[in-house]
Amino acid sequence: MASSLPKNRTETTLHDKKPRYTAAEARAEAERCLYCADAPCIKACPTEIDIPTFIKKIASGNVLGSATTIFEQNLLGTSCARVCPVEVLCVGDCVYNGWNKPPIQIGRLQRFATETATEGETKQILVGKAAAKPRRVACIGAGPASLAFAGTLALAGHKAVLFEKRAVAGGLNTTGIAPYKLHAHDALDEVEWVRKLGVEIRTGEEVSTEAKAKELLAGFDAVYLGVGLGADSRLGIPGEDGPGVRGAVEWIEEMKLGAIDAKALGRVLVIGGGNTAIDVARECALLGAASVSMVYRRTRADMSGYAHEMQGARIEGVTLIEGAQPAAVVRDAGRVTALRVAGAGGERELPCDTIIVAIGQGKLSALAALFAGVATDKRGCIVADLATGATGNAQVFAGGDCINGGKEVVNAVADGRNAARHLAALWLDAGAT
Repeated sequence: MASSLPKNRTETTLHDKKPRYTAAEARAEAERCLYCADAPCIKACPTEIDIPTFIKKIASGNVLGSATTIFEQNLLGTSCARVCPVEVLCVGDCVYNGWNKPPIQIGRLQRFATETATEGETKQILVGKAAAKPRRVACIGAGPASLAFAGTLALAGHKAVLFEKRAVAGGLNTTGIAPYKLHAHDALDEVEWVRKLGVEIRTGEEVSTEAKAKELLAGFDAVYLGVGLGADSRLGIPGEDGPGVRGAVEWIEEMKLGAIDAKALGRVLVIGGGNTAIDVARECALLGAASVSMVYRRTRADMSGYAHEMQGARIEGVTLIEGAQPAAVVRDAGRVTALRVAGAGGERELPCDTIIVAIGQGKLSALAALFAGVATDKRGCIVADLATGATGNAQVFAGGDCINGGKEVVNAVADGRNAARHLAALWLDAGAT
């Protein structure tokens, strides 16, 4: 799958910020772990990986056993090791923090174990697989939630088929994660590992009509909606339409899967205060933009982006303009020249050449409407039971960003895994498997 990507992708010029540990480095770090009873790091992980145990196995030289411990709870443990905000999850809850000592680098140890165990053409499976059973499930979308759902059911012996509208699978891991955390080719390596669990992946197949929805409901025992979010939200201000103004998710995908002209970025303004806005700002700075500023309507204290990510952005040269509400895009003969903003001192113009809008994404309510009984809430998110993924249609389940409005990859993985376990247990109880 990775071989299908262009070699000259812009993202490949952005290097890994936290490269994989060597074996010696991993063992030295693992030996620091105290193997806490009632370990807080486990409670901080949405997929409840037995962190002290997998670290202990690294310390004893049992790397394959360590990876198995991780995959038993999280089939996407490889990407989660690299994209999880460990600073506010497992690492943030390490007991060493309370002693003002460096916490255990859990994410880097997880990366070492999972990548070491699955690298190479053979890609060891490591987790047990049950005998084949007659149940079949269809997953719409091939992002982390669907991959976790499909992989878990495939290991239970059920047939799982993913339908992905893009030419590549992996969802946000492939198209939206900052390259210095995860490149698209590494995301596709993980997708290939999940495929080897017994999952069928059909790319270039979109589910967008009632006829297709009915076909899936008739041909499969269950349908899983793991579709993520929709297109970038717009500002709705004068001058927004036209060259020089881009949606953040659209821009990131173009940069990760293809080649962009980084020299043409010029002076960049990124509008928004979340983690996507910070990622875009850092990427533009690292690509050599003339200047990069984030424009946020409130104060830094109100920003939803993580403080450690914002600190990284500052180090890379990104500045923050607070209390600035976008009012209009200023153009000269069609070319963007400034962003007019309103603030405490009245209106002013911020000179720029490129504006990237990172204020959220739309929801895919239209897809939910294709399935009778599947409801959406006032935010446009699919209504589903958080523990089981069950929707108002007994045959349809959902998880990930399409039900929570946008959270971490590890939350999507937990949703998919939990729904799959619930469904497998139901079928087992029904005696039809």
